[in-house]
Amino acid sequence: MCGIAGQVIIHGDKIDPDLLHRMSTSLAHRGPDGDGIYVNDRIGLAHRRLAIIDLSDTGRQPMSNPDETIWIVYNGEIYNYKELREELQDLGHTFRSESDTEVILHAYEEWGAACLSRFNGMWAFALWDSRRGELFCARDRLGIKPFYYSAIDGSFLFASEIKALREHPGVGREINETRLSDFLAWALADHTDETFFEGIFQLLPGHTMTVTGEGVGEQIPYWEIAMNPALRTTEKSDEEHAEEFLALMTDAVRLHLRSDVPVGTCLSGGLDSSTLTALINRVLRSDNPGKGNELQNTFSACFSDKRFDESEYIDIIAEDTQVRSHPTYPGTETIWEDLDHLLTCNDEPFASLTIYSQYCVMREASKRVKVVLDGQGADELLGGYIAYHIPHLRGLIRAGHPVTTLKELIGILRHHRSFFWYALHQVIARRRRRGLIRIAGADPLPRYQGTLGEALEVDLTRANLPYMLHWEDRTSMAFSIESRVPFLDFRVVEYLASLPEDQKIRGGITKYILRKATKGLLPEAIRCRMDKRGFSTPEEVWMREAMQPEIQKILASPSFRSRPYWNADEVLASYRDFVEGHSSYSGELWRIICTELWLRQCIDRDA
Repeated sequence: MCGIAGQVIIHGDKIDPDLLHRMSTSLAHRGPDGDGIYVNDRIGLAHRRLAIIDLSDTGRQPMSNPDETIWIVYNGEIYNYKELREELQDLGHTFRSESDTEVILHAYEEWGAACLSRFNGMWAFALWDSRRGELFCARDRLGIKPFYYSAIDGSFLFASEIKALREHPGVGREINETRLSDFLAWALADHTDETFFEGIFQLLPGHTMTVTGEGVGEQIPYWEIAMNPALRTTEKSDEEHAEEFLALMTDAVRLHLRSDVPVGTCLSGGLDSSTLTALINRVLRSDNPGKGNELQNTFSACFSDKRFDESEYIDIIAEDTQVRSHPTYPGTETIWEDLDHLLTCNDEPFASLTIYSQYCVMREASKRVKVVLDGQGADELLGGYIAYHIPHLRGLIRAGHPVTTLKELIGILRHHRSFFWYALHQVIARRRRRGLIRIAGADPLPRYQGTLGEALEVDLTRANLPYMLHWEDRTSMAFSIESRVPFLDFRVVEYLASLPEDQKIRGGITKYILRKATKGLLPEAIRCRMDKRGFSTPEEVWMREAMQPEIQKILASPSFRSRPYWNADEVLASYRDFVEGHSSYSGELWRIICTELWLRQCIDRDA
């Protein structure tokens, strides 16, 4: 896990070493263990190292092949690098290090761009091929690792984070108002290749791009996912599916534990993180008999307000697995200082204070480990959000299954009645508050439309997961932590996508196959949980109580009132209605406030 940056001269000026140094310095938090810069003619590459695999100097970057015709800067992990290394050695390749970075170099030499299909991992890399005179850029299948770029004054610039690109005085000085509108009105971000800054783009997940002397090429997809449209399981039994899934997940966890530094686990007390905790223990006990319990540290967010606290469930899984549990208690004592740092880390405003819990968990984890495993992706693959019941019912009705539809509806009412009552109030509140926004964006992304499979595909590739992975990367790297997500092992993703819908939702129960697969692995109190929290925060309570004085100042400030993006008087009135109990809370309020803080930090300071 690292930070990467670089410059390619398409035409015009020479490489700017000072710019490369500034870009590298801005990414120091991503790589405190070393740095390097390579400059030659049209290419300049910069790297900040967080040493995870091969801690020796032979793993330093930028790294080249033996004859120095190919150079690479790379951020991520190729978990199957040992197997690929053996295959490449059998083909005659000789290695100088034990790093996965060198495996990418040799794989590219052997298979070209097709090497990507052989990688199991997360990556964003730029590879300079001097023989071809081109820069080959690639991002992992699901976009776990970031890659941003901009073209200006005959140069192509790229980096792991937007802030590095903005070290160039001409890059990222104007707001992309269409994307800002998407965020304010619909909580959308990372759903296109555009960012909140005009002229700064991201390489999309599962895409490559080549930069030559002719210019910047188009983004080309090398991997796509499609959900099985079938509604019912026919060929295999539930037990067979569950066994196959658990075997895949166990192997994914085994690969994700490969590291030369300590590894920990993010534990929220929910089904996904508890499954990881239990599987990690199983793998560690298998590989290190008698020492498994000593090797796993878990990190959790807890709250004194019992309405939001999950300590009960965290304690259940921690006691069952006998791990070392490390709770942290996010609060409002230092939240405004932390939010300033959090915005700096993200470069863009964020839609919910939920990210603050994750931020606090990563800060606590950084005291003991350099790698954590987290449960991102399970919801989008397994139909984990309760709102997915709507497209599931729609698909059953369209397919002409009235009896199954009725059974699902009864199950939904049994398990989730209170959620849908809450959701109705939210729909009304959000519709009203969208009227506070003055700028017009594109048409909203059609989430929860069509069938369950169609809704999952949108969330997995465009609407939800890309944004969640943005959070995952920034909150972890803010504290020089590498976060790994075993549910997004591409084999697991492709397997779950191939399953019929009733393996995901059945009888009103979400994540059906995961619950089936973990019977006997997890305590029943965890396995049968129906509420959905994750690393939540008491955002509504904080916004009404402890954060209120500062929010009132923000809403009354000259800068807030001068913005063309909202009606300041109506925003203030809406917030006061919420504080006084006359209206429900909704996320639009936080998004507007967060956008104001971001404008002050990123735009006003420039001016």
